[in-house]
Amino acid sequence: MTAASTAKKISKGQEKAQAMRDACWPDLDEAKLWNRKKVSGFTTIPRTMPVIMNIIDTLTKNKPAGSTYFVLWCRTFDQAFLEIDNPLTLASEAGFTGERALSTWKDRMRSLVELGFIDAKEGPAGTFHYVLLFNPHKVVWTLKNKIQPGTFLQLQARAIDITAKDFKPLETPAA
Repeated sequence: MTAASTAKKISKGQEKAQAMRDACWPDLDEAKLWNRKKVSGFTTIPRTMPVIMNIIDTLTKNKPAGSTYFVLWCRTFDQAFLEIDNPLTLASEAGFTGERALSTWKDRMRSLVELGFIDAKEGPAGTFHYVLLFNPHKVVWTLKNKIQPGTFLQLQARAIDITAKDFKPLETPAA
């Protein structure tokens, strides 16, 4: 598939969505909508994120870390890196409050490191000052044997639906 045909396919999907939206909401005031091309404060997030968050929550059992992972994605740029100067802010954004908010957040961050979704380096603000986010599709493949087959299939189906060409195991370099 060429770049031109990919662009055409995307524009067809956008045209279809626009036509359906116009049919459902013919008198819509566009000023009420979020348009990433007209405002700042957006990031790119995989469309598979809801399923990935569910997988994370399942793998971390009674200590769900999906919201912690989502907060990291909402703060990162294309370098897949973030510097956390105030971990209590991220703890709050992930929904942790009270006296144990910070320790709960750190526990969830440790889980994300253990699962392989992130790596972290210590810095002035503590253990998780510098954070690197790995491609979640590649991480999920490494965890495939720990994920319920139906859930993995759900993620795979969504990846196929959105033509996520990166949803495959990480290729190991030839020796």
